Amino acid sequence: MHLHFDCFSGISGDMTLGALVDVGLSPRALRQGLKALPVSGYRLKVSKVRRGAIHATKVDVVISKVAEKRRSWMQIRRLLSTSRLPPQVKKQALTVFELLATAEGKVHGQDPANVSFHEVGAIDALVDIVGGLLGCHELGVKTFSATPVNVGSGTINGTHGVLPVPAPAVAEMAKGYPIYSQGPAMELTTPTGMALLTTLTQNFDRLPPLIPGSVGYGAGTADPPDWPNVLRVFLATPAPRPGAEGVQTDQVIQLETNIDDMNPQLYDTVMERLFENGALDVCMTPTIMKRNRPGIILSVLAQPEHAGMLTQLLFRETTTLGVRSQRISRTTLPRSMQTIRLPQGRVRVKTIRVGKTVKHRPEFQDCRAIAKKTGMPIQEIIERVMQAIRDRNRA
Repeated sequence: MHLHFDCFSGISGDMTLGALVDVGLSPRALRQGLKALPVSGYRLKVSKVRRGAIHATKVDVVISKVAEKRRSWMQIRRLLSTSRLPPQVKKQALTVFELLATAEGKVHGQDPANVSFHEVGAIDALVDIVGGLLGCHELGVKTFSATPVNVGSGTINGTHGVLPVPAPAVAEMAKGYPIYSQGPAMELTTPTGMALLTTLTQNFDRLPPLIPGSVGYGAGTADPPDWPNVLRVFLATPAPRPGAEGVQTDQVIQLETNIDDMNPQLYDTVMERLFENGALDVCMTPTIMKRNRPGIILSVLAQPEHAGMLTQLLFRETTTLGVRSQRISRTTLPRSMQTIRLPQGRVRVKTIRVGKTVKHRPEFQDCRAIAKKTGMPIQEIIERVMQAIRDRNRA
């Protein structure tokens, strides 16, 4: 499934929860999933409200007893790491809070590890973030997209006093993403909402080709006159894209950044971690940058659902200050995997079909492992695999 965020009135954690419930998420399933989070002292209140001319769902986190009002990033990391949340949800939640900690630290001149989250670290925001990620998981959402984000205007009263809109943390996280201001003079996008959105998607553009299954509206707390303060979401399947006979077409995200000031010894680890976190392909192209300095263009291909986490990984693991992203079409050949058993061990083989032609590619890592174990030349291992495939086909 695909989820498209229509952020014409911004986005926040509670708006996201409301929109997901409105589009079909079971409140019971949400409450059950949140039991994996080791926090208590709250309940979820789900209600139908009206914002402007639109009927929407409002989800409130009602605190039922006195609870801790502040949590540090280190406390939240320990809490999430020890939770029973699904692995993907846990990883996404850690990314969201790390993004928030980095933004807050940058704005207030603190080390992210020492950031105290104030409102963001309170139970309601913690439940909003984890609940939103759980909701997407429960609905089976695999890919995401979003419109440019309406951040609002004016000023707000925060823990640090009067702040401009967008709040400094939102402005920090908005670097590299399309935002605008329209409508009433108020905060429309919160730090929690911006962190959730940029973690889930790197595809900010007009509504992509979709086949909507349902549409949901999540209400914000504020109800300004003559303005529908809601987040709209489309739960859909991507529209099929025509391709040549025998080929498949899909869309992926290409992340790219230029680096000229990083220790080359680190690139091996960066590439390894990118692949561990879902990168489809990683390549590094030597280039000459400004002031005639040699540099590297680091390019990453990823499925849309992994692009947010991979972007944050690039910020953490490299010296880059910015990552470019674009959604691109990809044409691929159908392929399948089979296993060939040799006396020396097993080798996975990728089978590719081009019309009536069939190609076989033994997995190099498997062949190398056998060669290392037996001392045989790796080319001989490859030839034995190909002969075994020919023998199997003849049989």
